Amino acid sequence: MNILLLTYQGDIAGSTNSIFYLATGLAAKGHTVVVGARAQSLLYQMLQNTPVIRVAMTFGGKLDVVNMRQIRDTVRKYNIQIINAQSSIDRYTSIFARWLYQLKVKIVHTRRQTPKSAGGLLQNCFYLKGTDKIVVISPQLKQTFVQKGFPEAHLQVIMNGIPPERFTNLHPEKTLALRQQFGLQPHDVVIGCVARRKKQEQLLQAMALLNRPQITLLFAGIEPGSLNHIAQKLQLKNRIIYAGMVPNHEIMDYYPLFTLCVLPSTMEGFGLALVEAMGMGVPVIGTRSQGMIDVLDNEKNGLWFDDGDIATLARKINLLLTDAATRNRLIEQGKHAAASDFSMNRTIEQYEQFFTRLLQRTTSV
Repeated sequence: MNILLLTYQGDIAGSTNSIFYLATGLAAKGHTVVVGARAQSLLYQMLQNTPVIRVAMTFGGKLDVVNMRQIRDTVRKYNIQIINAQSSIDRYTSIFARWLYQLKVKIVHTRRQTPKSAGGLLQNCFYLKGTDKIVVISPQLKQTFVQKGFPEAHLQVIMNGIPPERFTNLHPEKTLALRQQFGLQPHDVVIGCVARRKKQEQLLQAMALLNRPQITLLFAGIEPGSLNHIAQKLQLKNRIIYAGMVPNHEIMDYYPLFTLCVLPSTMEGFGLALVEAMGMGVPVIGTRSQGMIDVLDNEKNGLWFDDGDIATLARKINLLLTDAATRNRLIEQGKHAAASDFSMNRTIEQYEQFFTRLLQRTTSV
């Protein structure tokens, strides 16, 4: 198959990693995979020296005619059969390019979060008329789209995954260097949070309730000092470490530092950081929302709390720190789920089967 993946984003984010895994995985199976991305994006750099073909695109806006021509030229040059648009601007330009230039391609949109740009009658109609299918990355996210008026038959669930080698290609010497850099001892209790700015204040509020100042908090993915004003307001005595924006190829070396991992976000379509932690043998707690419900599987793989329920978050942090049986059970269940239910090999196979079925349908223009 000849597949074009589009994204105007492609910087430090879980979606960038997912697109990279998908593109390289499909290319490794013999498909022609082209990625249209901004030349200055992290994704564009990550794809260098891989079998994936890179095409620099502008993505100047939803009505970027230059980008539409770039899509047209790429489709014609590489005989593209399927366009898979991954983010908001390219969702528009891919549809307009097909309509404007009568491109004989299938269009699939991938949605990873609760739709901010969906739900209105006109916009829903635009997406439904302009796409052949919409991929959502969790059953919970599918239900959200159905509630916003999308027909169930137009939605395909394909869950994210992580390559198995991500859990084995580790660098213990780098973890040791990080431990020394941050002044951490092996016996220190460290709660990690790997995410962009996504309600990390809930973790600080829970720590204020726990009143255990010997616990260290380590945040990766947010700017240093960005939570200090909240910590000061809460009179929090816990040490806070800011790792800043950590590149994808380095983040796995952070997980061995963590005693447990908390993701207090409500924006996740799929809690990729939770799966990474689970695969590394770190017990996890996440917000009971959207895709994290599917990852945590009714608390079989990790614990959850309702958004805003700080007392429950504090209680469950304490449970993982004091109940060895619960902790060990969740570690084993989490490792198993990361290796089987959330393997990237499974995700790639499902995309391959889905694209194959889609191409068997008559192309609509």
